[in-house]
Amino acid sequence: MNNKPYITLEEALAARQEGKRGVKFLTEANGCLSGCCSGVTIYSEKEFNPAPGYHDDQEGFFVLEGEGYAKLGDCEFPIKPGDSFIALPKVRHTIRTNDESRPVKVFWFHSAV
Repeated sequence: MNNKPYITLEEALAARQEGKRGVKFLTEANGCLSGCCSGVTIYSEKEFNPAPGYHDDQEGFFVLEGEGYAKLGDCEFPIKPGDSFIALPKVRHTIRTNDESRPVKVFWFHSAV
């Protein structure tokens, strides 16, 4: 793992293999393992949840709309459409919108460990 559980759209595009139409976001380099379930969540809160969630499996996210911040354990970083990140097993995580943006909409997936 590259110790960076997220990737920006720009980084994913820069890493794209020449001649390939697809763009890989989260891979084993970011901590992904096997198994999957998915859905969409909209975050409209402007403050982080004081009791962030966590799971026994890992959960990946792809930001579809809005701008804000994600928090994985003690790692806090800005997010915008096209960015991806992963919450590894048992890592507390939460998302918030910023003051100037509409709610943050994310595609998420859980992956078994």
